Amino acid sequence: MSRKNKIIYWVATIWLALGMLSTGAVQLFGMKEEVEMIQHLGYPQYLLLILGISKISGVIVVLAPKFSRLKEWAYAGFFFTMAGAIISHLAVNDPITKILPCVLLLILITVSWYFRPLERKLTT
Repeated sequence: MSRKNKIIYWVATIWLALGMLSTGAVQLFGMKEEVEMIQHLGYPQYLLLILGISKISGVIVVLAPKFSRLKEWAYAGFFFTMAGAIISHLAVNDPITKILPCVLLLILITVSWYFRPLERKLTT
């Protein structure tokens, strides 16, 4: 793997981890703004606990060495979570300012996954 690709991977992965960790924490702790947002989107409040635990667990797996199969699941979970968030915000006609953070995280997920080093890829 080239030095340039390693830098791209680690920059995207660190930003992804920070984004998922911070949103996961506020969801896990059920902050007022998050409760209002999840209700605005039409989902039950307990979904915040599930999302928070899933995001924090996913960050741990993505950053940990080895566990290639779990990494694939974590990336897939992140991808579907952010795609679902984008669709949910679009469904309730939220402004673009509510959608852009989800789009940014979706881009970071894709870049991190694409540029991951060989030892972090699932090999057959």
